[in-house]
Amino acid sequence: MDDLIGEFIAETRDMLGALGGEIVAWEAEPHDRARLDAIFRFVHTVKGNCGFFDLPRLAALSHAAEDALAEVRSGKRNADLALVSGVLAIVDRIGELIEAMDASEDPPEDDDSRLIAALSTGSEIAAIVGDSAVRRRAPARSIRLSIELLDRMMNGVSDLVLARNELARRLRDASLPVETDEAFERVSASIAEVREAITRTRMQRVETLFAAIPRMVRDLGSATGKKVLLDIDGGDVELDREMIEMIRDPLTHIVRNAIDHGIEPAAARRRAGKSETGLLRVSARQAGNQILIEVADDGRGIDGDALVGRALAASLLTPDQAARLTPDRRLSLIFEPGLSTATKVTSLSGRGVGMDVVRANIERIGGLVDVDSTVGQGVRFTLRVPLTLTIIPGLTVEVGGQSFAIPRSAIEEIVRTRAAGVRVEIVAGAGVVTLRGERFPVVALAGVLGTESRIDVSEQLLVLLKTTGGGAYALAVDDVHDHEELVVKPASPAVMATGLYAGTTLDGDGRPVLLLDPAGLAAAAGVSLDRGELAAAADSECQADEQRPVLLFTTLAGARRAVSLPAVHRIDEVPPATIAASGGRFHITLDDRILPLAGCDRVPDRAKIPILRLTDGCDEIAYAVDEVIDTVMLGSGLVPPPQPGEIQGVALVDGEQVEVVDLFWIFAHHAAGAPAADRPLCLIPEADPWMDTFLRPLIESAGYRVVRGGEAAAELPSADLVVVDVETGAEPPSGAGQVLRLRATPEPRGARDDSIHRYDRAALLAVLGDAARAARKEA
Repeated sequence: MDDLIGEFIAETRDMLGALGGEIVAWEAEPHDRARLDAIFRFVHTVKGNCGFFDLPRLAALSHAAEDALAEVRSGKRNADLALVSGVLAIVDRIGELIEAMDASEDPPEDDDSRLIAALSTGSEIAAIVGDSAVRRRAPARSIRLSIELLDRMMNGVSDLVLARNELARRLRDASLPVETDEAFERVSASIAEVREAITRTRMQRVETLFAAIPRMVRDLGSATGKKVLLDIDGGDVELDREMIEMIRDPLTHIVRNAIDHGIEPAAARRRAGKSETGLLRVSARQAGNQILIEVADDGRGIDGDALVGRALAASLLTPDQAARLTPDRRLSLIFEPGLSTATKVTSLSGRGVGMDVVRANIERIGGLVDVDSTVGQGVRFTLRVPLTLTIIPGLTVEVGGQSFAIPRSAIEEIVRTRAAGVRVEIVAGAGVVTLRGERFPVVALAGVLGTESRIDVSEQLLVLLKTTGGGAYALAVDDVHDHEELVVKPASPAVMATGLYAGTTLDGDGRPVLLLDPAGLAAAAGVSLDRGELAAAADSECQADEQRPVLLFTTLAGARRAVSLPAVHRIDEVPPATIAASGGRFHITLDDRILPLAGCDRVPDRAKIPILRLTDGCDEIAYAVDEVIDTVMLGSGLVPPPQPGEIQGVALVDGEQVEVVDLFWIFAHHAAGAPAADRPLCLIPEADPWMDTFLRPLIESAGYRVVRGGEAAAELPSADLVVVDVETGAEPPSGAGQVLRLRATPEPRGARDDSIHRYDRAALLAVLGDAARAARKEA
């Protein structure tokens, strides 16, 4: 409303500036119909606007002038001195009231009835006009500018930003005095301020985007026979006017879907125990350099299983792919072309055309679309869009000697392929990177663009990119350059038609650089963004040869050992002065923290000591070594030790015996936490490599003590949880407590199958949590 009043004030002030001369000229030529019509339109417009904004004083003045001018137009009255003076006096009074509104001041308390009466009687006109003439007009606090001028200003600032980027690069390459850098920083700050100010001039409140929604909701509710209550919030959030226009159609489509698909008819809502009136919430808020627009309803929600069924019927998925879809990926099927949840085609929807276009339009402007739904409770769509399209933060990368830009909003992190904790391998014929236990597809930018990388694959950098639906993949590039503010402009139609690019910009040297479209690259590479498929592919390979990466090293005593590579957070070299003994144990100071130190029984006498920093996700332990040798893949054939301890078992690596460190034992004895005796006990099958390698770390991270069947014969009656592999046909021992049955297939084998898929992490954690809580209650 404030914006509308501001426009009313600006428009009225503009018309007042030219109207005084028109009235005087009309007095000299009373038969000039064009001037009479112009004056009449002004007072008529003011009267209409005043009725809309509920401004009775302005409405009364403009209505009196309109009546007098209408009599002149109809020939009932002549434009004499009394009439012209009366109209001038009313116009002056309207100007005074407008200026008071603009300055947020109290309006003048003069009696308007004298001015209105003067139009008919002609009395006291001279005095009235004289009083109005001596009042000085307050300086205008706002002006109206054309859109073309604003665009020219923004283009000029964009050129300034490009020039600043180029100058910054040249200054980095040159050896110049500090004073020059300081002067450049001041210039750069000034450019940033000017850019911010001009960007603000292009901003509009989101309420202009929301203004059409109430009428749309009313009409759609009437057409569908549904009762809908609309709740709009965040209309004061500001967004680039160009962005508002590009969001308008996607937002309209989502709102239409919410009413047609989401909110149920009144009878269905009553049966579901809901209010007959459905609730539709549309809100906007700013989060950093993004605007989040949410559309949520309390309707039936999106049924992921139904979407999978439609996708199977449309041959968009194979049964095997459908079985491996995660809940998030099931919901993201709504964005597939040709897929619809409508049971019949109507004038509103049902043709499967729309949500794929919504996603494409939002991604085209550098945004993302997220969907979250609970069946029977409703659905929420979240549009994440940048504040402006013209200048965005971005990252410049290089491949094959060519530079490309990536929107910073799509970047999660950047890692090196040879960094600790990063493993790149080939799974099902495609590149996959494992990062902190999560798997992501690898897309080689050189391969997608048809060029050749200039460095070895092992030396490349991986840029982790996030796309709509929560999927992510790693983009392999040769090098990463600076973060810069990029001036984005549309590329040629032929370039945009490839689907790989979102626009073009210029680098610091003035050379054109294409802005990559993360979603388009993934589609062109044909990668799957479903982590469930990656895990299933990894599962099939592990079944053939269950191997795990380990880090080989020699201890300070000279023994060859191996430790699971994902547990190695990083490797440091420290001086002996950082190691000290306290409380009967060794500790080390790293990054202003005191960590437990394993692997040594005295302070080594050497200049630098290699330290493995091991982590379980919560605690961290330092392990002193003599030398780090290599990383290798370790098979499942471990020879167990005679009793539990620091060594999990002995394996053969290149014909040599290597001791494998038992991480659970290390963390149980060195890391802070609950005493082992206080932890719930879990019994796993004996001599099962998968249980030891994959499941045991998960159970231990949930706070359990884990023992094998043979080791725990005496402890069996006190076991809080017993794990059984149904594939082997084994049954839990008699007298066992809660039993966790695991199967290898994703789908159950019957209605009475109470087993859990062994890679269903959420279900496993739920059972572990329930058993732990039951154990604490019994204790």
